[in-house]
Amino acid sequence: MKQYIHILLAAAAAVTLLGSCVKDELKEESVIKVTETEKNDFDRWLEANFLLPYNIAFKYRFEMNESNMNYFEVPAKEDWSVVMAHLVKYLCVESYDEVAGIAFTRTYFPKMFFLTGTWEYRNNGTIILGTAEGGKKIFLAGINFLEEAMTSGYGDRKGDPQESLNHYYIKTIHHEFTHILNQQKEYPVEFQMVTGGAYVADSWSESPYDKEYLKNGFITAYAQHSDTEDFAEMVSEYITHNEAWWAEQITNAGEKGRLINAKLDVVRSYMRDSFNIDLDQLRATVLRRQKDVFDGQVDLHSVTIQ
Repeated sequence: MKQYIHILLAAAAAVTLLGSCVKDELKEESVIKVTETEKNDFDRWLEANFLLPYNIAFKYRFEMNESNMNYFEVPAKEDWSVVMAHLVKYLCVESYDEVAGIAFTRTYFPKMFFLTGTWEYRNNGTIILGTAEGGKKIFLAGINFLEEAMTSGYGDRKGDPQESLNHYYIKTIHHEFTHILNQQKEYPVEFQMVTGGAYVADSWSESPYDKEYLKNGFITAYAQHSDTEDFAEMVSEYITHNEAWWAEQITNAGEKGRLINAKLDVVRSYMRDSFNIDLDQLRATVLRRQKDVFDGQVDLHSVTIQ
């Protein structure tokens, strides 16, 4: 029996040796196939309006590498991706062009926008509207709900298309861009000291924090998450709402309204001293451009290159 096993082992070794001596013939053609998508009119419009003037890639086709594998995501509809691209350009990028100059926008705006069709739903019942990644990319979700938002209003902003557009999309872009600016230049530590003991991390979406945020000294429920989110919420809420809206929030906050305004003072100083941006001028610009959109003064569907 032992001899039989030895013979088998020797035969196997011989086969292995012979196999190792065989040379594979390498083919000149690569086995890796790169799929190329033919450019359409929208792609060319994006190149002319984002890539060439700002070096910003605006991606609306679904790409696995850009998506978040922790969530179920679907592609953004192309026709509403066109609308979103116009809104980003007119309400966000060009607002900063007007107030701070195109050199500022080219320097600080992220070099990529990536769109997906649905929201990212978290286990605690909240949704992720967008994120900023390393100061280089802004991810925008929920593009397939944009039509509903701009016509009848969406979610808890139903019946108010402009507020719906602001809350779910435009404010999100300004919020994430504020994070990017904060990564370039830190805001003063005095900001977090105003309401420093009241941040509640992920409990912001739970009772009573989800309803009592104004009386806790915060402009939104999410602002209670941390001082970084508070700062970004202060900027984005302020510049996307008019003076009457802000005054109403301060009134509803009661005696804690002074804390919100104290943080606003720090935000104003930071934007002025760090980036030479007048926050009130930025708000006036954004609000004027919002009015242009809802008055039909901006063609949100055109992909004709001017």
